[in-house]
Amino acid sequence: MTLSLLRRSFAALAATLVLMAVAPTASAGTRDHTVVAPDGVTLAVQEAGDPAGTPVVFVHGLLGSRLNWQAQLQAPALQRHRLITYDLRGHGLSGKPSQPEAYAEGRRWADDLHAIITSLGVRKPVLVGWSLGGAVITNYLAAYGDADLAGAVYVDGVVELVPEQIPPHPAVYRDMVSDDLATHLDGEYAFLRLCFHRQPGERTFARLLANAALASWDMQRAVQSMTVPLVEGLGSATVPLLFIYGKHDALVRAGPSIARARQVNPRVRSTLYEGSGHAPFIEEAERFNRELAGFVDAVAPR
Repeated sequence: MTLSLLRRSFAALAATLVLMAVAPTASAGTRDHTVVAPDGVTLAVQEAGDPAGTPVVFVHGLLGSRLNWQAQLQAPALQRHRLITYDLRGHGLSGKPSQPEAYAEGRRWADDLHAIITSLGVRKPVLVGWSLGGAVITNYLAAYGDADLAGAVYVDGVVELVPEQIPPHPAVYRDMVSDDLATHLDGEYAFLRLCFHRQPGERTFARLLANAALASWDMQRAVQSMTVPLVEGLGSATVPLLFIYGKHDALVRAGPSIARARQVNPRVRSTLYEGSGHAPFIEEAERFNRELAGFVDAVAPR
């Protein structure tokens, strides 16, 4: 069996495992869509909550999928809003192009988000981006501005892919893109463990591993060179901006990231979650959901 065929077979198995894992908790009220990006990539999109509520678009991080946001989709405090999740290109059930430029060019990720907003007729959404999702939001702001947004929340968001803001884990990132299957999976396991100060339960972590197994290897290699036009994007934003970081984040340095964000945009507000690592929306979900609901209420058009 060739390496390419092995990868496809493994991805198909992982997709089956993800669908099995999510079936018992899927809400009867969810609505599934597919949206095609300008470069032809098909994006898997899901909606929950009140279709007439304030739209909130969730953008997950590296190796994730829309399933990362289950604690938000099920939160009573957020049900009155229109909750939109999607699988980033190269992740989950979305398309996985093989060309490096499909991932290294930040504008492509921005175009995906814009295609979802326009295709679904979303008006004045709040964008919520976790980790890599923060870089996606910055690229969106650079490409499309914020006139059609109500606000944005960066959750342990990547501000810039620079050593001052990203702690070094060379062995982990090297293993994640290894052609050796065992090494590759061990690297992804190590990366996911680094996401948490409070490690999640067995079921949640199993789902995260399934998410990671679905992620494109081509994407994982190329995304490390993703362009992030910070000044043109975040620096030009005028809508309310909230930065939430876990105090014990091992993947993004909270202090330097917040400082750099405020340097380019003094409007940035920030808060630290004392009991969280890289994933406060999972580690301290109740507080996160309460504060996100408050932010959405504060910025929603009257």
